[in-house]
Amino acid sequence: MPTISQRGLQMPASPIRKLAPLSDAAKAEGVRVYHLNIGQPDLPSPASALEAIRNIDRTTLEYSPSDGYRFYRENLVAYYQEFGIDLTADEIIITAGGSEAVLYAFLACLNPGDEIIVPEPAYANYMAFAISAGAIIRTIPSTMETGFALPPIEEFEKLINERTKGILICNPNNPTGYVYTPHEMEQIRDLVQRNNLYLFSDEVYREFIYNDTPYVSACHLKGIEENVVLIDSVSKRYSECGIRIGALITKNRAVHQTVMKFCQARLSPPLIGQIAANASLKENGAYMQHNFEEYKSRRDFIIERLNQIPGVYSPMPQGAFYTLARLPVEDADAFCAWCLSDFRYEGQTLFMAPASGFYVTPGLGKDEVRLAYVLNKEDLNNALTVLEKALEAYPYTIPHERRAIHSKTDL
Repeated sequence: MPTISQRGLQMPASPIRKLAPLSDAAKAEGVRVYHLNIGQPDLPSPASALEAIRNIDRTTLEYSPSDGYRFYRENLVAYYQEFGIDLTADEIIITAGGSEAVLYAFLACLNPGDEIIVPEPAYANYMAFAISAGAIIRTIPSTMETGFALPPIEEFEKLINERTKGILICNPNNPTGYVYTPHEMEQIRDLVQRNNLYLFSDEVYREFIYNDTPYVSACHLKGIEENVVLIDSVSKRYSECGIRIGALITKNRAVHQTVMKFCQARLSPPLIGQIAANASLKENGAYMQHNFEEYKSRRDFIIERLNQIPGVYSPMPQGAFYTLARLPVEDADAFCAWCLSDFRYEGQTLFMAPASGFYVTPGLGKDEVRLAYVLNKEDLNNALTVLEKALEAYPYTIPHERRAIHSKTDL
């Protein structure tokens, strides 16, 4: 029998989706499964987007240009200007989701064996995209004790060698919800400038920053304009995960032209998705304000409830709609699987993402889970009640005397 490629063997399973068969089996039994594992917003997509799809008057659903429709890219220029990001339409490439943008950025900028430095925990698919490009991820752990702040810049310096080509950040962060401060972004800028590195910056959650930390885009950083590759997506801000529309933004013409070769090879980004995304740009007022306030309210609710559960601790996320929680278990992967396969409370269970999949360093995140607060507060409350009951019933919960639990005053 033919063998599987080394690249395929190295590709990690998604920590967000790998337990889906257990979830499907539970649902087949009639169990209600609360999905806290995946960042699929439950809020409605913009009415203008749905209306635009209903009113498509084309007789042929044609290929779009490889870099996306110009009318959409020109409208995006005005959108980014609202955040102080100055662009032209020719500096924006429309992609099939933010995922394709990350992959093409890596393929265009990195050779096999090149290294990029990433603070961990990090969005799990970054590792998969690096493997696809033959690149190597070098990670620096951030810690729950600091709220997942940027690790000391000296730790980045220690990892830089002749193979280092870039730094990748997610701001606001998935999975931690951390928002990098202006000082931290300046440190990253200086590091990139000193070492002539790329700065890959995933900024898909910019609308969801809940504290007073200002949003500092990589595109705001002076002196490294040619080094920056910004990743974006409409999936989260407009609850449009399924239309698969993202963007890769760079002022570096060589990177732009190289990315375009990959775009031409895949022909075009989704036609209908661009129509919906373009129509959604009309909704940046009341629609976005409502979504912001709803997620902020959910954030406050889930963090308070989590920290009321004995042995559980979660720091306060500053942005996005995720949090990492430490549980009183030795193996969160096993606990998450057990919840789906064995545990039921009043006909309910919950689906969480084990945090180990968001770390590269072996052993980190073994007692943590990522929770996405993308359910209404009634469902969130029910899900957290299920979590509390599951921890009470789980046979491998760590006793309090064996565990140093953070004081609730750390909130």
